[in-house]
Amino acid sequence: MDSDYQPLACDLYDYLEIACLHRYRLEIELLDGTRQQGQALTTETTASKEEFLLLRCADGERRLRLDRLLAITPQDDGASFGRVLLGGERC
Repeated sequence: MDSDYQPLACDLYDYLEIACLHRYRLEIELLDGTRQQGQALTTETTASKEEFLLLRCADGERRLRLDRLLAITPQDDGASFGRVLLGGERC
């Protein structure tokens, strides 16, 4: 993995935890302009302190590095938040 990992701001990380807790289906916008869709499962931290969001997608599970995320938008009715911009705000 890259050694240039930039942690996500703590208040923004809370949205990912809520999404995982409720297993929200998310549309995720990445900094490279691509999009992913899947169900939020959990977050993971590696030994080198890189953080990932684990998603269940139609073609299997994916790990997305948090500092590569631009925004998340829950796709579930009644979600406790709307689109959250994650990119650009780091600890």
